[in-house]
Amino acid sequence: MNLLSVKELTKIGREKPLFTGVTFGLDEGDKAALIGRNGTGKSTLLNTIAGRLPADDGTVTINKEAGVSFLPQTIEFNADDSIASHIFRSRSPKLDTIRRYEAACSALEDGMTASAQAELEQASSQMDKQDLWNYESQVKSILSVLGLGDLSRRMGELSGGMVKKVALAQVLVEDTKLLLLDEPTNHLDVTTIAWLQDYLTKTDRSVLMVTHDRYFLDAVCNNIYELARNRVKLYTGNYSTYLEKKATEAEIEANTERRIESVLRVERDWLMRGPCARGTKPKARKQHDEALINRERFQSEKGFTFEVAGRRLGGKVLELHGVSKLFPKGNMAKGGCPVIQDFSYKFNKGEKIGVFGDNGTGKSTLLNIIAGRLAPDSGSVVVGLNTSLAYYEQNPTFPDTSLSVLEYVKEAAEVMQMNDGTTLSAAQFLEQFGFEGKIQHSPVSTLSGGERKRLYLVRLLLSNPNFLILDEPTNDFDIFTMNILESFLMGFKGCLLIVSHDRYFMDKVADTLFIMEDSGAVSG
Repeated sequence: MNLLSVKELTKIGREKPLFTGVTFGLDEGDKAALIGRNGTGKSTLLNTIAGRLPADDGTVTINKEAGVSFLPQTIEFNADDSIASHIFRSRSPKLDTIRRYEAACSALEDGMTASAQAELEQASSQMDKQDLWNYESQVKSILSVLGLGDLSRRMGELSGGMVKKVALAQVLVEDTKLLLLDEPTNHLDVTTIAWLQDYLTKTDRSVLMVTHDRYFLDAVCNNIYELARNRVKLYTGNYSTYLEKKATEAEIEANTERRIESVLRVERDWLMRGPCARGTKPKARKQHDEALINRERFQSEKGFTFEVAGRRLGGKVLELHGVSKLFPKGNMAKGGCPVIQDFSYKFNKGEKIGVFGDNGTGKSTLLNIIAGRLAPDSGSVVVGLNTSLAYYEQNPTFPDTSLSVLEYVKEAAEVMQMNDGTTLSAAQFLEQFGFEGKIQHSPVSTLSGGERKRLYLVRLLLSNPNFLILDEPTNDFDIFTMNILESFLMGFKGCLLIVSHDRYFMDKVADTLFIMEDSGAVSG
């Protein structure tokens, strides 16, 4: 059964069309991903399909019997709402009945009254009539796996990771057959990502998602839609198959381009022979030559490896001595629970350390202490004299978004010294990270979320640090940018400390791991 039909969909961006004439569909059970560079319009396309944005042209048809659930990249919520009210805000008849039943159970727990007992009996009867006991069990299982036990907590009290889990739960418990997911793994811990991967692989619901998590993408999807050059192209198979097809495609296109250039050399020679020779040229052949000259050129994916000269690290890089941090939790007699407990470590030159742990185990807290943004409750942090720290935060701020992209990075540095003695200007360094042409002179305010984070990273690297602290650097980045960042970090000669839930990224970049435990211990 067809669930989604997209026909000739068009959306105009800030300077030109983001996508034009997009046509594709999803059938029951399809698991598809939408990939492409930041700024090409992936999230815009997903929001347009979900009905959150109007299309400039074309149509989106969703099967009425299917229903659609949408997980946006940025979660909107009322801070005063409880988790329960956010999750069950859908007006699905099934969820209405389950909500009524759960409310009746809660009321009965507060006190055995005749009215509470009658309401529970009526709600139970409706559960029987609609055969919802299995469905209710599935809902409870999803909430339990996501760690959402106390549904009375207010949304405004939750961390970013918990907000994402609540939003994910709200989408998964809805009685729909089509899931639209924009970066579903962002802010989730490794355990939850593994569970979600298994859930989406086994469910009979159809999925269209945007994600940069390559292991996740490879395991879940059987179709890859690439958004490039304003068009969507289907590659049947998972992500590994897509890479194989792209490599073959690139080789064919490059060979075709060489053949066309060879033909055009012959034609240019003829054009140089003068007006008489050109006059004998058939009109059709002239038009063919013009078409070849004006063709869309093949552009290979930019790939590079480079190393910056970097500042030299001294003998003492950075040391942690008995660092501990407590955070208040409930009404515990001792006033808090240990997030980090008595942690000591001496960083050495060239170390690349990944930090793993479930949400709430203190990963960002550890990074903030090392970066000097947060004081430990006990212990000390000693930074070497020649150590220059740079901290990539999860949610960077831009004080003046009216600055152009180039002006913003020039505030950090005009040039970057490379390891081979050459220099790159700020504009050239921007080009290496995909900011080419007019976009360098566009205001920061016009950039997409992923583009802004990539720009923030470029400025950070231009400050030429020798100790990089990166907190979830892969969130909202496209796969192209991930490859660039991996290339850069693998050649980086300083120290790296990275928090990321992207397993593929961590496998490539990190040499050793810190594991954050619930007890506050940090093990390696």
